[in-house]
Formats: sequence, structure tokens, C-alpha cells
Amino acid sequence: MSRQSGDRFETFRGSALLRNLDEGEIEALDAICSEKRIDEGATVFVENMPGESLYMVREGTIKVSKMLAEGEERIIIILGPEDVFGEMALLDGGARTATARVIEAASLLVLKKEDFDALCERNPALGIKLMRNIVQALSQRIRENAQEYRHMLLLALGEEA
Repeated sequence: MSRQSGDRFETFRGSALLRNLDEGEIEALDAICSEKRIDEGATVFVENMPGESLYMVREGTIKVSKMLAEGEERIIIILGPEDVFGEMALLDGGARTATARVIEAASLLVLKKEDFDALCERNPALGIKLMRNIVQALSQRIRENAQEYRHMLLLALGEEA
């Protein structure tokens, strides 16, 4: 692995996105990712805008939130180094379901959907591994959200969680 890709992906060695990828596959992924530095307070993407990229946090802190009907912001998750967000954009290219803002200056690796799709065409085995990893990460988030929703529902009903 080249020094640059080794450095860029070192943060993600334990990430679910890279699970079961060998060095050559990580290098192929590195070749299609760009790096973006974003200042504190900047917006990465806004809810309902088209989803075109997945982001990997190398440094910094990102807040993912959703605006409620009452105009109140609901924080969904705070992300830091090794975290990945915007995964659904690679799978369906649909609109963003939340807003992502930088709360501590960040360095992000960016994987655009069009580059991901081209990688999957060139290397279907790698594409399947990456898709499987993304789906597993999304499944885990859905399970966690379902548990939180259940807990909130029980509290609202006045029952013990």
C-alpha cells in the first residue's frame, strides 16, 4: 500500500466500511476518494438535498441532525474519527434524510456515487464487499434507532422502559 493511502485510511482500519477488505482493495478505494477539509460551523449537506457522496471522518466532529415540524433541531448523532456517514447516497442516490454540520474543523474522505458505481463495474467483488459493509452498518443504525424509539414510546406511555 502506498504511504499516502496508508496514511489516509489509517484512521479507518477498525471501521465497518473496511471490514474484510485486503490491502489492494483498500488501495483501489483510496484511488477514487478525495479529501476535503471543512471549517467549524460549515455545512456538509442539508436535509432533502440530493445525496451524491459518502463521507469518512478522518479528523474533527460532525453533527447529524433533523429539523422537526415545530422548527426544533433534533440531533441524531455526533460523529468523529473513523465514523462514516451519508451511506444511503451510494445505494440509492436519493435525497439526504438529515443535515450534517461541522462542529470541530474536519478532514473528510469523500466517495462520490458515480466513482463508487464505476468501481463496482470494474471490480464487482469489491463492490459487493463494500455494499455488504454499508448495509450491515445501516442495519445496525436501524436497530439502534428502533430501540431508542421503543424507549421513547414507553416513556410517553408512562411505562418503564
